[in-house]
Amino acid sequence: MPFKVGIPQGFRLKRVLMDEDSMGRTLRRMVHEILERSKGGANLALVGVRRRGDVLASRMSEAIEGVLGMEVPLGVLDITLYRDDLRMLAQHPKIGKTEIPFPMEGKQVVLIDDVIFTGRTTRAALDAIMDLGRPKSVQLAVLIDRGHRELPIQPDYVGRKVPTSIHENVLVLLREVDGVDQVVLVEEENAEG
Repeated sequence: MPFKVGIPQGFRLKRVLMDEDSMGRTLRRMVHEILERSKGGANLALVGVRRRGDVLASRMSEAIEGVLGMEVPLGVLDITLYRDDLRMLAQHPKIGKTEIPFPMEGKQVVLIDDVIFTGRTTRAALDAIMDLGRPKSVQLAVLIDRGHRELPIQPDYVGRKVPTSIHENVLVLLREVDGVDQVVLVEEENAEG
């Protein structure tokens, strides 16, 4: 059953894209792709973009630990002050805490987010990472790629590509934040189709 509480006002559920099982399988596949490309996890670090990317990063970190038998450095990045639309947000934007408990230098950083759309969030995250140090490399992993890029940014690891119209939105609902694991496609209630 869809989790209606997570659907924003003015949108209606179009369809469920992933349930808990398919999300788990997708994250495990992505973990194996990351380990293969990073040659076994040497100097690997995961950094999740705060609110849902950090939850996905934590889950992926646990999966990597299960495969490798060792912990991978895990960080959380708040990009609020790096957003290019900061002035259009509320007068007092809610700023979360960035927690990077390891030096960036020499790390193969995998930046993790839930959905990539225009690429502007990723651009802000890259700026924030560079202010914290100079990693050996930065790769991008996203659970959902919905298209409509405005910047030349493409993810290295994609859970699922979901072509969307500009009137649609993809919501990643996570147990730790929303009480359920589900990815849903929603559409503006007044969208003409």
